[in-house]
Amino acid sequence: PPPPPPPRHACAFPPRSDELKNEDMALRLNSIQRLGTIALALGEERTRSELVPFLSDCNDDEDEVLLAMATELGQLISHVGGAEHAHCLLQPLEQLSTVEETVVRQKAVESLCSVGAALPASSVEQHFVPLVKRLAEGEWFTVRVSACGLVSTAYPRSSPPSQAQLRELFGQLCQDETPMVRRAAAQSLTAYGGCVGKDVLKGSVMEHFSAFTKDDQDSVRLLAVEGCGGLAKLLGKETTVSDVLPLVKSFAGDRSWRVRYMVAQQLYDLCDVIGADLARSELTQHFVNLLRDNEAEVRIAATGKLADFCRTIGTEQTASLVVPCIKELSADASQHVRSALAGVVMQVVPVLGKQTTIDELLPVILSLLKDDFPDVRLNVISKFDQVNEVIGIDLLKKSLLPAIVELSEDRHWRVRLAIIEYAPLLAAQLGTEFFEGKLGELCMSWLGDSVSAIRQAAASNLQKLSEEFGAEWANENVVPDVLEMIKSSHYLYRMNTLEALGKLAPIVGTDTLCSKLLPEILACAKDKVPNIRFGVAKLTQTLVPLVDSSVIEHSIKPCLLELQDDADVDVRYFAQEALNTCQESVAG
Repeated sequence: PPPPPPPRHACAFPPRSDELKNEDMALRLNSIQRLGTIALALGEERTRSELVPFLSDCNDDEDEVLLAMATELGQLISHVGGAEHAHCLLQPLEQLSTVEETVVRQKAVESLCSVGAALPASSVEQHFVPLVKRLAEGEWFTVRVSACGLVSTAYPRSSPPSQAQLRELFGQLCQDETPMVRRAAAQSLTAYGGCVGKDVLKGSVMEHFSAFTKDDQDSVRLLAVEGCGGLAKLLGKETTVSDVLPLVKSFAGDRSWRVRYMVAQQLYDLCDVIGADLARSELTQHFVNLLRDNEAEVRIAATGKLADFCRTIGTEQTASLVVPCIKELSADASQHVRSALAGVVMQVVPVLGKQTTIDELLPVILSLLKDDFPDVRLNVISKFDQVNEVIGIDLLKKSLLPAIVELSEDRHWRVRLAIIEYAPLLAAQLGTEFFEGKLGELCMSWLGDSVSAIRQAAASNLQKLSEEFGAEWANENVVPDVLEMIKSSHYLYRMNTLEALGKLAPIVGTDTLCSKLLPEILACAKDKVPNIRFGVAKLTQTLVPLVDSSVIEHSIKPCLLELQDDADVDVRYFAQEALNTCQESVAG
């Protein structure tokens, strides 16, 4: 009998088919992403005659590869000989604009627009306009969707007969039986309106816009609203007031919350066109209604535009109509609504002025500072400076600082981090008195926080406070406490304290550095934890430029020479690096 076959090990099995497929796709993707390099190697003529036709035949690949191809083709204009020959790129891009995958089509249309904008006028007429016509008259709706995004590129550089043809094609797309095509046309309407003349803009473009606003699909109406701000800027005040404003006001009460959401996003852009007087009389009540909408998403969108809208309508209407809404929003059931309000409420303060802020808005701010949701508290903290400028330091100390002190001990570390980052701004406005009290103790306690990011931010905070208040203040109020913390039993805290000493060293002056800081730093070279020892080596390297050569020779170098014989390889490496710096400094 024949001998038995040798045993088959796991590594002897052939790869699975899906693994081969993935590997093959990765190779193709890698090749496509290097089309620019390939084209550069081939030269302009061979790129036009060989590479581009080859790519035209490779349109049945994986979507990821096709997306990369659509991206790269738009960047090959210079590789095919410039604008004069760029029309050769249109064929593969046209094929990519017809594929089923949406992101591939969108990228192909984007690249087509780039190539079309670079083409000379004769090539636009000869190659680009026919391409748009083929797509606009295509059988599949995906092809017609792509055509919508190309009309605005072709139109400005076409001949009058071609422009008339493009206007007719775009009108057909706006009335297409497929909602996805109408959506694409609505999305492209502003760009199209910007390239046609005033007569066409006020005529057929506004007819298309009006038709979109009455569409039975809310996704089409939504995109019509999205473009109303851009159209208003093109039309000017008079036409906007007569034609666009009534439609937007009706949309503010649309049955679809998505449409109302978009109205809330666009309302301020409309105010910018029609002016403050008309905004106060025509849009304020609609904005208030959106702030009180049943859907949280609509309230969030309207709240995001709160400060801009209040600046437009002025103090009186803000105080009488909007402030009551702000109070309601501060107690909203949705934490995301409260968070959105916290991000903008501070920007309303300059509009209201000091007294109204104290009477009406300060209680809202204090309630947001005590909100259960940490993002709400964070958003309020990040905008404190806008309140300080209006209400003054005295009231700030009395009303807001107790809340700040409470937040500095918040259970959520991101809130504590935000307070730390805000501390230098407080320092500039409050002076040393406040920091020598409760907040000063907190600044030191943060060095021993359980969260690493807090400890690192605390070290930077002490540096900024010392820069603000000066070396003398730092020597009296910061240095003794930091030196005490270097004796902590936890090595992570000792590491952060070393970092803090390094940040304080350039500020406290040479005398304090040599007499107080440096001895404690060098003493840590005998620490049992290697991270502390190489931390000392790294820190001394940064201190070398701050001290004279005698200190380097008699204090720093002996310590580093000991560390050079350390059992830990990292300690020896950083000690050698620091010694090299010492030698360069002494030699220099």
